Amino acid sequence: MMNHFMILAVLLPLRTCHTAYSQQGSLIFPVTYFNISKDLALQRLLVEWDVDKSAHDAELAMSFEIQVHRADEATVWTDFHNVTLDKSGKPLHWIWDSDLPLECMSHSVRIRSKAEASKIWSQWSPWETVLGLDASDSYGPKIFPEEKVIEEGFGITLCCIGRKGQIIKEFFLDSDVHYFNKTNRQVGLLTVKNVTVRGASRHVSVYCKEPCSEEPCYAHALFFVGRPPDTPSDFSCQTRNMTTVTCTWSQGRDTYLYGRHSSKHTLFEEFSQNLVPCTVSCSEQSSQCSCSWDIGQQRIYNITLTVVNALGRKTATEAFDVTHRIYPLPPFQLWEECTDTEIKLHWNHQNKGIELFCQTEVLQPNGKAELYNGTVQLHHTSITLGGLQPYTKYTARVRCGAAKNFWRWSEWSKTQTIRTKEAAPSGKVDIWREITPVLRGRNVTLFWKQEPGFRANGRSISYEITWEKIEDRSKPECISLSSAYNSTRIFIDNHPYRITIMAKNNVNYSLPSILIIPGATVNSIEKMLNGSELKEEKVNGTEDGILISWEPRLMYDSYVIDWCNFLMSQHCDLQWERFGPNTSSALINSAAFVPGVRYNFRVYGSAANRASLLEKKTGYLKEQPPEFCTEVKNIELSNHAVTLFWDPCPTNKTDRGFLRGYHIYVSPVQEDCNLKGSKKHVHSDGSVLCKYTIENPEERRYTVKHLKSNTKYKLAVVAYTGGGEFPELNFTYIDTPFDSDMMYLLVLLVIVPSLIVAICVWKMKCVKECCCPVIPSPNKSKVLSFKEFKIGSEKVLKISDCTPDTLAVDNKVEAQKLHLQSLMSSTPTEDKTDVHNSSWDYHNENEKRNFTTTPTPQTHTWFENLAYSSHLAVESDPYQLPETLETSKAEVSVVLYQPQYYLSILNDDAPSSPGEAAGRKTNLRYISQTDVHCIGRRL
Repeated sequence: MMNHFMILAVLLPLRTCHTAYSQQGSLIFPVTYFNISKDLALQRLLVEWDVDKSAHDAELAMSFEIQVHRADEATVWTDFHNVTLDKSGKPLHWIWDSDLPLECMSHSVRIRSKAEASKIWSQWSPWETVLGLDASDSYGPKIFPEEKVIEEGFGITLCCIGRKGQIIKEFFLDSDVHYFNKTNRQVGLLTVKNVTVRGASRHVSVYCKEPCSEEPCYAHALFFVGRPPDTPSDFSCQTRNMTTVTCTWSQGRDTYLYGRHSSKHTLFEEFSQNLVPCTVSCSEQSSQCSCSWDIGQQRIYNITLTVVNALGRKTATEAFDVTHRIYPLPPFQLWEECTDTEIKLHWNHQNKGIELFCQTEVLQPNGKAELYNGTVQLHHTSITLGGLQPYTKYTARVRCGAAKNFWRWSEWSKTQTIRTKEAAPSGKVDIWREITPVLRGRNVTLFWKQEPGFRANGRSISYEITWEKIEDRSKPECISLSSAYNSTRIFIDNHPYRITIMAKNNVNYSLPSILIIPGATVNSIEKMLNGSELKEEKVNGTEDGILISWEPRLMYDSYVIDWCNFLMSQHCDLQWERFGPNTSSALINSAAFVPGVRYNFRVYGSAANRASLLEKKTGYLKEQPPEFCTEVKNIELSNHAVTLFWDPCPTNKTDRGFLRGYHIYVSPVQEDCNLKGSKKHVHSDGSVLCKYTIENPEERRYTVKHLKSNTKYKLAVVAYTGGGEFPELNFTYIDTPFDSDMMYLLVLLVIVPSLIVAICVWKMKCVKECCCPVIPSPNKSKVLSFKEFKIGSEKVLKISDCTPDTLAVDNKVEAQKLHLQSLMSSTPTEDKTDVHNSSWDYHNENEKRNFTTTPTPQTHTWFENLAYSSHLAVESDPYQLPETLETSKAEVSVVLYQPQYYLSILNDDAPSSPGEAAGRKTNLRYISQTDVHCIGRRL
């Protein structure tokens, strides 16, 4: 900065009028030159200005702030322009693109500056104005821009300027494009955003109208919607004849701009700095363009292709050596020379002086194409195609490229169809036979077919068949048949014969095929008539065919398997296949094989053209269920089993598969089946059946066991093959008989024991009454009182409520008193009985008493009932001595239930002393009414 200030100090006297200082002493360089102009074609404002020369000399980095103001609008656009000045002193420039046509309004611009190192801006320059059209000077209102190309997806703003004294009343489009407008003033505005191309229309019409109806009150304008050009693709240049260069390219997607707005293509050659003198032609359908010019002496080019339209510009370049860009013209006028296995193909071409490398494509009859390559000399335009088949049609075409510096192939020539010449048939005819004994000889049916690889090699062929005796060499017999035949029948006697067949065309015969028919003996004829002793072996089919295997023998050089495709037809269509000596199995397949049809196969061994039958096979491609549901012929019933009998299945009903056995289905009618030894099977109706399988197809009977008697069953028998069983069940219904043995067993096991139990129950009542009578429990008596008298948990019986009917007394005196009382009790006087201190006592032989009693024999007897045992402790007798009381308490283990009060039998007989009372108490016993008959005495 110090250097800058020193330079400025030297220059200061020269330009003092253009340099100013701020109050802080910083240098300010205001704009010394300022000019504004407009470019109506590009709708731009061009601003030009300059500062003091001292700033250029100092090479200052400066910033400029530029503002643009549009008349009648408050919006101000501001932009900053930073630049480092140089000593050239050239003015500075700035461009402002307007989104509104400059004709619509006046635009004003001002500018100020500052050094980047400073924070102080200079004063704004005065506004410089570029005038628009304030009013239309034309005959009517005017729309700007008058014509405009808009890029798809972008927008545009248009204005309509009315005449002096007029306002714009309407401003609109004729399209459904959305827009905004401002009207009712002299300058109307219309803005469209995101314009797209719709339908076939490539332009949009704009209309402007003043508030009047005359013709000058209207204005009309157009704007076009398109795309900028794409960068050219596949741009390449080449020559076809070394005299003319042609450049081609793809111009990409459609720009939707046509006529004077369409894209312009130019080619510029960089080495010569000249425009390429060619006319560009483009195809609208393929978007491909090309341009051609004469080569002259120049061989190396660097071409720049430029594509430009109103919306953009794109370029592509291509540098090349003409001698490396040879694209030959296609060959023409093809012709051929051929034999039975070769074709020599000739053609003409227009590429004189160019050594070519050509390629020939040969289309085989099977559709496969083979390519043959070869170098073509300048004067020899031909190629030889070898390894071909005789009398075969081929299609050939040719293309060529430069042998040196190969660039690309030419187009294919037109195709040429060629047929090679005839030759003798190649390969042999495969022959087979079927021999049928007849009277005095045999009928031999001969069959033949072309072996794999056999070729007729001619327009038409025939078959020549010759047969002759082997032993006597007699004159052979011969017949000739056309190619439409593949079998014939001949008659021979019982001698051995040699049969030969050959194919023949217009050139020669094929190799012969020989078949030896051995001589017939009586034994061999009988075997043929009665059938071979060989047993047929069953074979299994697969998805791909029927597998046939056999035991190989060393003496045979080949094996033959034959069968009929249609066994039941009159013409069985006999087929056969040959196999080598090391083969022992084969998968036989035929388009005629169908499931459910049995096919019979015969395996022959062949040695020296003599065939011998070795084995017989039979099988199915796929077995099917039989077409027959076996019917039950007879039934034998027992209580718990049933035996079923059925007839064998008809052969024609089971030939859809090998019969493997039978299925027996059994079930009760009213419930599901669950029999021992069976398998469960769910029927189509949802019921569960018992299933038994018989794997012996020769079985004709079966016994189903473990059935219930007196039950209705349904049964069915169905045959099954390897393909399943007959889908429907034909049920037979049976009722098993009633089982009488079970009835007898029921009587023995149920009824008889029930009677015995009933009798025992009845008899037990008497036994119980005798052995264990029912004794009333005082605790359950209704006469017991629960309120006044209780000892512990025991209920007390009041004698006044229940007087005992019998008393057993040990003392005679007491017995007499009781007897007297019983006599007196006949008087119905209630007050003679005093119930107080009555009591029951227990008898204990070991008890010692202090009372004086008269010894008398103890003759009483009682039945002790444990139901009257009580856990109640004996209450102390008020008349008992203390030692007696203690003894009584110690022997409470044998205690009988006893009341706690004494019965005074008669008032006058009451005991006069405690001893007497105690004696009386001791001698009394209670006897139950139910015990009287057991005691045997009543008082």
